[in-house]
Amino acid sequence: MREETRATRYALVTGGSSGIGLETARGLSSRFEVVGIVGRNAGRLEDAAKELRSGSIGRIETFQADFSALAQVQRLAWDIRNRFGRLDVLVNNAGVWHRERTVSKDGFEDTFAVNHLAHFLLTNELQDTLRASGSARVVNVSSSMHARPKSLNWDDLNFEKHWRGFWVYGHSKLANILFSNELARRWKDLGITSNALNPGNVRSNITRNNVFLNALHRSPFARMIVMSEAEGAKTSIYVATAPELEGVTGRYFDKVREAKPSRASTDEEAARRLWERSQEMIDAAIR
Repeated sequence: MREETRATRYALVTGGSSGIGLETARGLSSRFEVVGIVGRNAGRLEDAAKELRSGSIGRIETFQADFSALAQVQRLAWDIRNRFGRLDVLVNNAGVWHRERTVSKDGFEDTFAVNHLAHFLLTNELQDTLRASGSARVVNVSSSMHARPKSLNWDDLNFEKHWRGFWVYGHSKLANILFSNELARRWKDLGITSNALNPGNVRSNITRNNVFLNALHRSPFARMIVMSEAEGAKTSIYVATAPELEGVTGRYFDKVREAKPSRASTDEEAARRLWERSQEMIDAAIR
């Protein structure tokens, strides 16, 4: 590994081996000296890194972890801390959308576990690495579907009853914004900002487990009305790098501009409660 300088800047993208995450990493690779990508599949990670390296002037690092297993997320955080002296941008982008109810390796409903709990754990584990930047940004990729639920399903966060793919995915995306806002409040004096965003309706492989949506997103008709993955990454790149967003925290962005999220996502008591419940769930699983 080459010797780094004080000017070396680091960015990390979860779910960075394909889709919007890969395009986000591509956009950041021209702005940061080191860009790390996190993925579950070793083969896809290496393919993505090779592709990025062919057009990057900086260094591309790969990190393998399955976000369905919180112990792996914890080990991932240790690996990042060991290899990165600081972290200037963390893009919490990884996500899943299941066709049927799936349970994580820790026994949680997997959509909530991967889309929310894993990022909650990773971000908290990287607090000191982010603080070392002096002005770090946490970018939380949500979705317009966060507006479907009117509140979190407090009595059944694991959706053991009444599981529906669209609803459960939207529920996890609501959790993303609540977490982003609570993070902004808790870390406002640490030199770390936290903002959430909607990348738009994108032709992404997140729908690969839904036969109908996967076919629809790749149809000729969809190509006229649905964004490409590169277009979908623009808002993540903007929130991660725009000079005018220096110090801006606790906001929500859509189509490269600030927007108003759902009322449920701005509920401060719900955000506090989610933080506490998330910590309890993680403690029960890995502590």
